[in-house]
Amino acid sequence: MEKRSTYLLPAVAIAILMAIGCAPNKKSEPVPTPVGTFAGQFRKLHRASGATKIDTTKATIQLVLDAGGAYKVLGDTATLHAGSKGTYSIGGSVIAFQDATFKTVPDPKIHLYGYYAFYYDGSSMFQMVLNSSDTLSLQYDLKKVN
Repeated sequence: MEKRSTYLLPAVAIAILMAIGCAPNKKSEPVPTPVGTFAGQFRKLHRASGATKIDTTKATIQLVLDAGGAYKVLGDTATLHAGSKGTYSIGGSVIAFQDATFKTVPDPKIHLYGYYAFYYDGSSMFQMVLNSSDTLSLQYDLKKVN
């Protein structure tokens, strides 16, 4: 039977970790800031408590993001998503919306309000999502139109 040199394994692992640690760090690219008019689909995915089926409703909307931090929602705002306006701010890959039209009275329409994780490729694709517990997800799949 051949004798294995397993006693070398910790030394090899330490050498690899030291080599990785001494490698030069790449500078991370800044997250591109979405500015302009974006149009596309808004989806509300909802699962009722105790149910397994997910109900999906959709609307075509338009989101205008000004460089000064103002926004407005236009488009199909008759039933599912409210037309709204307010201010927004970006920190990393999170965008926060403060809707000036949002009231504390229950509203059956969705307002663009709160903290959303977002992805913007810097040229055309802009996606946002807000997950509230495990029963509600608000998704925006938008493309830049100007």
